[in-house]
Amino acid sequence: MTDDIRIGQGFDVHPFSDEPSRLLVLGGVEFPGATGLAGHSDADVIAHAITDAVLGAAQLGDIGSFFPDGDEHYRGADSIELLGQAMRSVAEAGWRVVNADVSVIVDQPKLAPYREQMQNNLEAVLMAPVSIKGKRTEGVVGLGGGIQAHAVALLRRATESETP
Repeated sequence: MTDDIRIGQGFDVHPFSDEPSRLLVLGGVEFPGATGLAGHSDADVIAHAITDAVLGAAQLGDIGSFFPDGDEHYRGADSIELLGQAMRSVAEAGWRVVNADVSVIVDQPKLAPYREQMQNNLEAVLMAPVSIKGKRTEGVVGLGGGIQAHAVALLRRATESETP
């Protein structure tokens, strides 16, 4: 039945930070020596895009309605933990993630050495497979000033034994 599956799409973008001490965090992984992203939380664009995708598929709103960037409680927050909070709401609404797929637009740093660790971090929260793909801007003007992530997530209605 079509009411038993839903797909959600998420997008996030953050510019590079001017703060030299700001860490780059993607998919819950710190990238040593890389320029961090500006943002209220840890600015993890991958976790943010997936959060929007799963919330959207479950018709629960978006990341900003759950975790407003004007709320000091979320300053410097770990976005993997925020994703976990969103997933609890998704589960309470009767949904389970089937899989998530993410495209990350970034020239530097290279994602490949960290891909498996990022996927493992996200899979532990979603309890479902996650695929992460890195894409370069190929020199297109205006795309090199930060990092973008686009995510899709497929949800299915949870069975009675899977609901909290």
